[in-house]
Amino acid sequence: AFTLYLSIFAQSGYWQQEVDYQMTVDFDHTKHQFSGIQKLTYTNHSPDTLNRVFYHLYFNAFQPGSAMDIRSQNVVDPDERIADRISKLSPEEIGYHKIESLKRDGKELKTSTEGTVLIVQLTDPILPGESAVFEMKFKSQVPIQIRRSGRNNSEGVDYTMTQWYPKMAEYDRDGWHTDPYVSREFHGVFGKFDITVLIDPKYVVAGTGKSTETIENGKKKWHSVASNVHDFAWAADPNFVHATTQVPDGPILHFYHLNDTAINANWKKLEPATVKLFEIMNAKFGLYPFDQFSVIQAGDGGMEYPQCTMISGTGSLGGLISVTVHEAIHNWYYGVLASNELKFPWMDEGFTTYAQNVVLDSLRGKSTYNPHKRSYNSYVGYTTRKDEEPLTTHADHYETNQGYGVAAYSKGCIFLNQLRYIIGDQTFEAAMLHYWAKWKFKHPTPQDFKHVLESASGLELDWYFEAWLGTSTQIDYAIRQVISDGGKTKILIERIGEMPMPLEVEVTTEKGSKTYYIPLGVMRGDKNFGNRKDISINKDWIWAYTYYELNIDESFKSIQNVIIDPMEMTADVDRSQNQFPMATETRILRSE
Repeated sequence: AFTLYLSIFAQSGYWQQEVDYQMTVDFDHTKHQFSGIQKLTYTNHSPDTLNRVFYHLYFNAFQPGSAMDIRSQNVVDPDERIADRISKLSPEEIGYHKIESLKRDGKELKTSTEGTVLIVQLTDPILPGESAVFEMKFKSQVPIQIRRSGRNNSEGVDYTMTQWYPKMAEYDRDGWHTDPYVSREFHGVFGKFDITVLIDPKYVVAGTGKSTETIENGKKKWHSVASNVHDFAWAADPNFVHATTQVPDGPILHFYHLNDTAINANWKKLEPATVKLFEIMNAKFGLYPFDQFSVIQAGDGGMEYPQCTMISGTGSLGGLISVTVHEAIHNWYYGVLASNELKFPWMDEGFTTYAQNVVLDSLRGKSTYNPHKRSYNSYVGYTTRKDEEPLTTHADHYETNQGYGVAAYSKGCIFLNQLRYIIGDQTFEAAMLHYWAKWKFKHPTPQDFKHVLESASGLELDWYFEAWLGTSTQIDYAIRQVISDGGKTKILIERIGEMPMPLEVEVTTEKGSKTYYIPLGVMRGDKNFGNRKDISINKDWIWAYTYYELNIDESFKSIQNVIIDPMEMTADVDRSQNQFPMATETRILRSE
């Protein structure tokens, strides 16, 4: 099936690389170490000749003096889970991958290691359309849990095996992606994983793929296979309990958590909530394409992996549901629509946050038109600091952790909600489903997403993508005058912020409310309002003009209220001037 996808890509001019991992690891829980044998078939679907390849060695980040260690100690607001903890690890507590041999076609290859990256010089290049088989032997040590991966986490789970194996780096239209592991995001090659873990029989193992278990030579043999994924994760603990439930016409859901009376009841209540989560996502954002998903108590908070998530298992029921919702939704925007998270973290975190807000609103029995207010408040509050960095910033290069969080999660979420406002609810919802259908199991870029939105709406959206993603310009509008004009009324609106937006201005009179829509000229069209009848479409606002005069056929005396963007769909950084009369003024400020 995967090869079929790739042939279709080739016909459309799109290509991506392909991996097929066969890997067996023999795990020694007394030393927290394992030896691995990896056979990797790597297919070069690119038009380029490859003279070298690269592997990620993520465990090497958990050593004193690593890039992750130094970055954490130098950033002004370090992640408390990392802080200076790596610098204090002993040799028995660090993580590492030691490559014992790497061969291609039986011939040893020359390699060198730089931190978390293995550089491999090829004796013979990999030609376009050619496959290469790499055979590797390696030894690894599982670090004390610092960030995501590791042993003995804060809740007592023995092993969180994430970013745990030598992983081929991605090569795409932009070349190789060999970013060092500094703490944040990932990018991987789609393909097949056939993984065997040999471990002490006392362990319950959970993770990516469909698994079977047998006992061989005194060890548990956990064997799991997954296709059309770009990573593989697992966790293990002797005290895991396992429950399952079925999503109607959807996947089987697996739940693994420590057998603890303090949390067992909440985990049982989590099961039906997770079923509803999948039903909502399937209907609104695209059908989950796999037949299983696992929610696993492990890790250091919440982190997504293909077909599973590692989450904290304690705390309130509301918190448990919220983190499960967020991390499961990542399987749509990280697992299947697998954009390069390092370059475009907002395409995963922001889209996931948007969908999370929609799902949680539904789970709580609400139907809020704009359930993203928390994201708006986070973003607008941060803009007062004057050190906002644009969304084009590489995930690892944000100057602060807070700045990254506000950008990727909050501003990324607002990016989508404002698109919904710009093109209309029905058009937006249809476009999101089309985006899923067109780009699943691929690596879409912002341009790919823009093309989907433009095709669906018939509008030009360059102006929005360029400003919201590539700059830190802000949205800020104000009502400056409302004056009588021969039995009619003139409303003078000022654009204070540098970023333009189409506006919806609601005018309430004695007869009721009506919305006056002001499109931007650069949109080259109007929003789809569906069946709404209360809309008056007005002349375009040319973005270079800082003022716009809105003329309405209502007498000045009849007007009770004027408000810009009544549903608060735009991230206007100062709404105090968006309404007339203002809360602090009296009606005498209006003049005949």
